[in-house]
Amino acid sequence: MQPKRYYYLIALQYLGFRYHGWQIQPDVLTVEKMIKRTLGYIIPDTKPKVMACGRTDAKVSAHKTYIELFSDIEIPNLDIFLGTFNFNLPSDIRALSIKPVSKHFNIIQDSKLKEYHYYFSYGKKMHPFGAALMCMVQDDLDIRLMQKAAKAFRGQHDFYSYTFRPKPKTKTKADVLDCKLVENTELTASFFPERSYVLKVKGTGFKRNQIRLMMGMLIDLGKHKVNYDFFLETLQGHKKIKLEHIAPASGLILKNVEF
Repeated sequence: MQPKRYYYLIALQYLGFRYHGWQIQPDVLTVEKMIKRTLGYIIPDTKPKVMACGRTDAKVSAHKTYIELFSDIEIPNLDIFLGTFNFNLPSDIRALSIKPVSKHFNIIQDSKLKEYHYYFSYGKKMHPFGAALMCMVQDDLDIRLMQKAAKAFRGQHDFYSYTFRPKPKTKTKADVLDCKLVENTELTASFFPERSYVLKVKGTGFKRNQIRLMMGMLIDLGKHKVNYDFFLETLQGHKKIKLEHIAPASGLILKNVEF
């Protein structure tokens, strides 16, 4: 007889700057490794399994994301578990909530919408403490042109140029539900530059490094290294334009996931 399993959805946030991404890898520190190590400590004599709704790359942070916990024991008091979990997690990872879900819940297929934010500033070099959350561009940028291009990402396009190492069978057509570049008023700190900006992108799913390739293109536009007509050509996937500028990972934050 198969042992009964219990399923829980946990909301998380973390600062990714010291981690080599989400997924467990040998000999490096990852978010998943710390999560599983902590679970193994607070619910010993079990073999807890976790699955994320998406993987983040090295140095990418998450303001709100989700993991599913598969356990062979029932957690009797979720509030006590959440407090114990947070007490034992490192300070750069925090669990926000936990709730039971059905065995039919699929954390990957049931996630309907993701929102990413990319933070940056330009001009005078910023305080080093800001490097964990923000990209610094030490050149002048044409913000108005970048804002115009950000809006052009909206809608359905063939994002071949914004797909990292696409294979012949990789599906590169996708919908971007919203994309805008605005002045940053949400993420603040005493050591941040006086003025900074954020690219906000919403969609049903993104390819690896897609947001960072989009940001790299906007930075190149802002520096006038490429013109707007070339940018529009990159949205025509049949032209197979390969882009090389991937913006630094530390400016990228997974803002939210909706089910």
